[in-house]
Amino acid sequence: MNVDQQVEYFMQGTEYGDEKLKQNMADELRARLVSCQKEGRPLRVYCGFDPRKADLHLGHTVPMRKLRQFQEMGHDVTFLIGNYTSLIGDPSDKDILRPQLTHEEVAANGQTYADQAFRILEPEKTNIRYNAEWLSQLTFEQLIKLASNFTMQQFLTRENFKLRWDKGDAVYLHETFYSIMQGYDAFALKADVQIGGTDQLFNIMTAGRKIMTSLGAQPNIAIILGILPGTDGVVKMSKSLGNHIPINTDAIDMYGKVMSIPDMAMGQFFRLTTRLTPPEIADIEKGVKDGSMHPRDAKMQLAREIVGAFYGDAEAVNAQQVFIDTFQKGSIPEDIPSFSLTGSQTIVDVLIAAELAKSKGEARRLIDQKGVKFEGAAIEDSAQVMDKVGVLQVGKRHFLRLEK
Repeated sequence: MNVDQQVEYFMQGTEYGDEKLKQNMADELRARLVSCQKEGRPLRVYCGFDPRKADLHLGHTVPMRKLRQFQEMGHDVTFLIGNYTSLIGDPSDKDILRPQLTHEEVAANGQTYADQAFRILEPEKTNIRYNAEWLSQLTFEQLIKLASNFTMQQFLTRENFKLRWDKGDAVYLHETFYSIMQGYDAFALKADVQIGGTDQLFNIMTAGRKIMTSLGAQPNIAIILGILPGTDGVVKMSKSLGNHIPINTDAIDMYGKVMSIPDMAMGQFFRLTTRLTPPEIADIEKGVKDGSMHPRDAKMQLAREIVGAFYGDAEAVNAQQVFIDTFQKGSIPEDIPSFSLTGSQTIVDVLIAAELAKSKGEARRLIDQKGVKFEGAAIEDSAQVMDKVGVLQVGKRHFLRLEK
């Protein structure tokens, strides 16, 4: 891609809440690309991830996908694990104080994040860094100088701080350190570009650029991405809301969950989660609009793209066939895994042994919700002994052939 094509590709899916600001960032990105080409070096691009949870869903991977796009164009990418910022927790998208994690919790979650990130990023082209490397070395004098770039009003006018302030809830001083720490990350990495969601606008645009400028560095360019909605197509994807698409699942389940999103959300999913370029996405949207492509076919292409990125194209094609057989033809897939019965296992035992439920509690909930069927009939008793051969169905997408 030439410079203009790269700018269009990298700005795909961005949201700034202000078209002039978006145009300014695009112009800065174009100028930086030209400058780096003259210097004979790639852009230095990073995104920070605070490992406060061990399991990720598709929404968490949106900035990782953008990092991958920069990798594809030959730029230098850093996956920054915020093992120091995690000790505070980003207050940007919360209207309550985040609990502080221990070093041990952060370390364990950080390793999980890195492992899951490499399902999208190219490991040999990814720099893994930890911000404790430099943040733990800051002196109190340096922190004072960094903090002097900001006013309390700047923090208290931020939406979530303001909500808590107006309700009379506590806003703790250490929470204001988060933006300063993230801004210093950008300086320490000598970043040309920083990637983040719309909840990071203040941290990147205000804190990061101001701190870099105050320390004599060229300010980084903010690539601010829209927030991926959940399977309802409206509310932000969240495990607690049950509208998430986990990435530690399987190809068939992921494909089915993508197919469940409403048509109106397809554009956001294409822009934020796939490998497709702006012209390719424009062609799909044009086809849906003029009727030359059925929305179902567009969504199936979306599902193949997403599943293929995590599990490979062969698994994506198989997941699509299972979906067609199960939902469009109304039949049970032929190629389903088998499970050998011992003769004394309850349905709960079978679900756990076959890894269709992680715990007895989850297995019982599935049964209570009529989500477990044997030979087409819902199982209602969690103590039922499974001593007959047949097909077990769990949820809409998982099948198991019980054998003796």
